[in-house]
Amino acid sequence: MANRWLIAGGAALALGIGTARADTLVVCSEASPDALNAALSDSNTSFDVSEQIADRLVEMEIGGSKVIPALAESWTISPDGLRYTFKLRHGVKFQSSDKFKPTREMNADDVVFSFSRMYDKANKYHSLGTSIYPMYDDFIGPALKSVSKISDDTVLFELKVPSASLLSALTVQSFSVWPAEYAAAMDKAGTPDQFDLAPLGTGPFQLVQYQKDSLIRFRANPDFWGAGGPMKERAAGVDQLVFSIAKDPAIRFAKLRTGECQVARYPSPADLPAMRTTPGIVVPAAPVAAESTLAFRVDKKPFNDRRVREALAISIDINSILDAVFQGSGVPSASLVPSALWGHNATLKPRAQDTARAKALLAEAGYPNGFTTDLWAIPVTRAYMPNGRRTAELIQADWAKIGVTAKIVTFEWGEFLKRRRAGEADVTMMGGTWDYPDPSELLVWNTCDAIAGGNNVSHWCNKDFTAMVQKADIVTDQAERAKLYEQAQVLYHEDIPGIILADVKGFGAVRDNVVGFKLHFLGGQPFGGVSLKK
Repeated sequence: MANRWLIAGGAALALGIGTARADTLVVCSEASPDALNAALSDSNTSFDVSEQIADRLVEMEIGGSKVIPALAESWTISPDGLRYTFKLRHGVKFQSSDKFKPTREMNADDVVFSFSRMYDKANKYHSLGTSIYPMYDDFIGPALKSVSKISDDTVLFELKVPSASLLSALTVQSFSVWPAEYAAAMDKAGTPDQFDLAPLGTGPFQLVQYQKDSLIRFRANPDFWGAGGPMKERAAGVDQLVFSIAKDPAIRFAKLRTGECQVARYPSPADLPAMRTTPGIVVPAAPVAAESTLAFRVDKKPFNDRRVREALAISIDINSILDAVFQGSGVPSASLVPSALWGHNATLKPRAQDTARAKALLAEAGYPNGFTTDLWAIPVTRAYMPNGRRTAELIQADWAKIGVTAKIVTFEWGEFLKRRRAGEADVTMMGGTWDYPDPSELLVWNTCDAIAGGNNVSHWCNKDFTAMVQKADIVTDQAERAKLYEQAQVLYHEDIPGIILADVKGFGAVRDNVVGFKLHFLGGQPFGGVSLKK
C-alpha cells in the first residue's frame, strides 16, 4: 500500500497526537495495516481497523469466546447442517462521507455483496487489486456454496459440506458487512479503489485519516446501531480514537509513561516488571490461543529432507529463547494447538537440544559442512513472538554450531506478509492468534489446500493431516473432533515442517484512567466501549 493520507468525510482533523484531549483515546500500536479492509488480509493490524469501523453478522463477546448476535439478530441451521438462515437486524445505518451518502439501511443486498465479492469472479470487485482473500479462502470458502437473498431482511448461506466452525469463523473481521451501494457508487464514479482505501461500515467508529507508519484516526459514529441497545458495550466511549504507530515496544512504553497514549499494544516481556511498578499504569493479562513456529519450505532443497529439518530442530536451544525473548510469557510446547484451546495435544513434547546428533543427521543427508540459508524474522511485536530479531540471532548462533549459516532477513510488516504469502521465504517465523475459538482455524494453515492462498508457507502437503483436519470440521461431536485434531498434530510433529517455539500468554498495558478495556485475543481488539475518566 502506498504511503498516503486517507481522509473520509471532509478535511482531516487538526488534532495532534502529542497530547491527547480528554475525549481522545490514543492507542500505541505496533505496525501499519497491510489493508484497511480486513477481507483482503489475515493480519491483526488490519483486523484492528475493520473491528472499529464495521460489524459482522455475529460477533465474539469481548474478552470471551461466546458467539453473540450482531447484524443478524437470529439464525437457524437446517438438520443436515447445510443451510444457515440469518434474520437481519432493522435500523442499521451505514456511515457516509463527502463522496457517498447511503439512501437506505443495511439489508440482505449488502451481505450478499460482501461475501460474493470473495467467491464470485463475476463480481466487479472480486479482482480489484487482489483475487486472494486469505481468511475466506482458508476458512469459509472450502465449505461455502453460495450466499443468497431470501428477502430484504433474510439471507441464506448454503454449504457444500457441513462446517462445525462456520458460526465462529463468521465473527472474524474479514467477514464484515460492507455497503453494496457504496461499491456501486465508487464504480460509477470511476474510483472503485476508494471502496477499500476509504471503507465505510456500520461500526462504532468511522475512519477519518491514515498515514502509513504514523497514525490511524477514527471518530465516533453517532449513528451506531448498537448504542443504548443490544451492542451498547461496543458503542464509542470517546469522541476520537487514534492508533499511534510505533514499531519499537520501548517507544510505546515511553509514550504510555508520559501519557501520550493510554493503551500500549504488545508490550515487551522485558518491560513488564517496570510497567507493573510505574504509577498510573495497569498491566492486564489474558490467556492467548496462539501459534508460534519456525516454518521450512519442505518442497525446496535442503529442507525437503526430513533429516535436515530434524537437525535444525534439535540444534536449537528453545529454553534459551524462552528465557531471553519470552521472559516468562511463554513455555515449551510441541503442540500446534495451544493449551488455551481445546484440541491441544499435551502428550507431544519438544525435542531436546542435541548438537552432536544434529551434525550426524546433516552428514547423513549429504551436508557434512552444513549450508547457507535465509532466516526470516518478523519485524513487529506479537504475543506469539515478542522479539523476532533477537530470536533469529539466537537461532543463528545455534545453527552456526552445526555448520549452518543463517542470514537474517526482514522487511516492513506489510511487505513481509506479502513476500511470505508469495512463497519467497525458505525459513520463516510464522504464527498467529486464533481469531475464533476453534482449533480448525490455524490448523488449516498446514493443509494442502492452504498452499495456494499463501498461508501454508512451508508448502507441506500431508494428505492424511489434511483429511483429518477437514473431517474434524464436518463432524459435530466435539470429543471426536478433538481426537482428530490431536492425531493430526502427531503427524506435524513427526514430519517437522516447522518447529513450535512457545505456548504463550498475552499482556497489555493501559493508563489507570482507562475504563472498560478488556484484552481480546480472538480477532481484532475492540475499542468501542472504552472511555476515559474525566
